[in-house]
Amino acid sequence: MASAQVRLGLAQLNFCVGDIGGNTKKILEAVARARNKDRVDLIAFPELAITGYPPEDLLFRPELHRRVEHALSSITAASSGIMVAVGHPESHSGNIFNTCSILGDGRLIARYRKQRLPNYAVFDEKRYFSAGTDCCIVDIGTIRTSISICEDIWEPQVATAAREAGAEMILNLNASPYRIGKRAARLSALQAATSASELPIVYVNLCGGQDELVFDGGSLVVDASGKAAINVQEFAETVAIVDIKRTKTGLAFRGQNDKLTKDAENVYKALVLGVRDYVAKNNFPGAVIGLSGGIDSALTLAIAVDAIGPERVRAISMPSRYTAQMSIDDALEQAQRHGCRCDVVSIEQPFTAFGSALAKIFQKTDKDISEENIQARCRGLILMAVSNKFGQVVLATGNKSEMSVGYATLYGDMAGGFAPLKDVPKTLVYELSKWRNQRSEVIPTRVINRPPTAELAPDQRDIDNLPAYDILDPILEEYIENDLTPIQIAKKGFSLNTVQRVAKMVDRNEFKRRQAAPGVRISKRSFGRDRRFPITSRYQEQTTVPGSSED
Repeated sequence: MASAQVRLGLAQLNFCVGDIGGNTKKILEAVARARNKDRVDLIAFPELAITGYPPEDLLFRPELHRRVEHALSSITAASSGIMVAVGHPESHSGNIFNTCSILGDGRLIARYRKQRLPNYAVFDEKRYFSAGTDCCIVDIGTIRTSISICEDIWEPQVATAAREAGAEMILNLNASPYRIGKRAARLSALQAATSASELPIVYVNLCGGQDELVFDGGSLVVDASGKAAINVQEFAETVAIVDIKRTKTGLAFRGQNDKLTKDAENVYKALVLGVRDYVAKNNFPGAVIGLSGGIDSALTLAIAVDAIGPERVRAISMPSRYTAQMSIDDALEQAQRHGCRCDVVSIEQPFTAFGSALAKIFQKTDKDISEENIQARCRGLILMAVSNKFGQVVLATGNKSEMSVGYATLYGDMAGGFAPLKDVPKTLVYELSKWRNQRSEVIPTRVINRPPTAELAPDQRDIDNLPAYDILDPILEEYIENDLTPIQIAKKGFSLNTVQRVAKMVDRNEFKRRQAAPGVRISKRSFGRDRRFPITSRYQEQTTVPGSSED
């Protein structure tokens, strides 16, 4: 430990919330390997590694904290000849802290309590934690190191305080979830902290899926100049080795520099990881998908097969009287290309039976969306029956564009336990499908080129009920993610009438989204944990410009 060079292990690992025994076993195995094989001086684990992140209301259970203390005792006992930085909740004097314990040679060396508690977007830490107040400096070999946790590093004042306390380097433990553009945002925050403090930052992040959140890893080291000196691969478990050497000009870092991937590939990897972990961590033997022959279910099938393998994925084509033969053919073709099972179950018989059962109630009324939705609900019933019989989770195939405007049927195509595309706009569905086909053409070209249709009525197309997706999706992004008013959105070049119509559809379909399956978050504002609007509300945005006529 007194050598001029220090070796760190960044344990970018996948932990399961609540599995304290399993998480501890994984930590102990990583500690042993880091000490005995990699000759590491300190191994750092992510934020709340012992419980997994986010533990949410599990933190209110006294038994959880007893188990955490037992786990800490085991890790402390295993820290002979190595230092360990591990995140965990700490119950102390009636408060709960988000804590990092520094262990070594079988003892507790120091503890740091997170000071900045995020309470925005998907984060709700002030509900659970009290804020720490004190800086924590430990010696890793000859390097004076300040410990911090996640949000702390997003405020340069914490880094500046570390420098004033005598630190030469900052070690930051994270459970930072993925969204599009998140890596650039992280790097910008780290560079701001480095600029303010003139200290290099070692950043270790969690990897894995937890309900709607996906943690992408992407651990890194930013040197004192603000340059990313080390880049660790994203969406994969690894213990990255970082060697630090003191030079005349400061600390120099050497280690793996993995190739970084771009947004489309990252989004796809996030969706795959989210599905894989949802299936695995909830002990489902596999997944079942309603395969319509359209692009949404085609992409969902590709994600599922890439996540858990073709042998664990079952597809079901459920044609009706309105289903084109090409839809059935394309569904079977997709399943064949993936090597997974596909059954064809016609809904004509149950649809007819429901029509007969409702004939008296529906007499003297015209056929409308009610009959269309019965078809979707027949399919939902079939999927859930297969799920019950074989234990496979139903993967709903709806995308964010549809969920935004309510172009989905409750207890029909919305039925399912998980929705991989829930936060993926339709235009991005096309982009991801084309990207996946570059690896191997698993989605037939005509599925991508064919105009989207629900096939619940003769010659039906999405565009008959919705604006074109290349118009709809930008409007939805401005209204949902950026909170712009219809008037503000219209000023960006959209028809005010169209924007008003879209906004009204979004607002009046909150009740559907509240009942939707969870799905992978990839945007800065997803439905669910991110966006919390009341179902019952008479609030309306101003829809006309004072003193002017409507569009």
